Amino acid sequence: MTTNECVWLRPVQPCDLPRMFDLQLDPESNRMAVMIPRTLEAFNAHWAKALDDPGITTRAVLVGEALVGYISSFPMDGQDHVGYWIDRAYWGMGIASRALALLLQEFAKRPLVASAATSNGASLRVLQKCGFVIEQVRLSSASERYPECEEAVLVLR
Repeated sequence: MTTNECVWLRPVQPCDLPRMFDLQLDPESNRMAVMIPRTLEAFNAHWAKALDDPGITTRAVLVGEALVGYISSFPMDGQDHVGYWIDRAYWGMGIASRALALLLQEFAKRPLVASAATSNGASLRVLQKCGFVIEQVRLSSASERYPECEEAVLVLR
């Protein structure tokens, strides 16, 4: 059995949050994703709201029984978006691509939007492998969550 065959999704549970918080603190992951990790308070507030919102689909990404990341679809600026985070120890194994493919089977609304820093080639490959197409490249201004960077906006129609 390959790693890809062992990847599965389940709804995020409150007991997953400490592991998810730790994952989003990884400096290399944040450098690659061009993100600023949330504080514990901000992380807990974000996820309490996300888990309570029926319009947001949140899934834990598991390999066997190990929680290796999370993926979600959520409304933002009048569009449905998707985002994911995978433990750096599991990069390069096809897990993000498999998790996104599984979420796309479950979440059928289209169009679906994703964005990634243009410097994040791995994430761009994951999205394009799952059918997303770059529709815009823009300079994204800095915020409390993101440094300024060039970002690609991808759409799955």
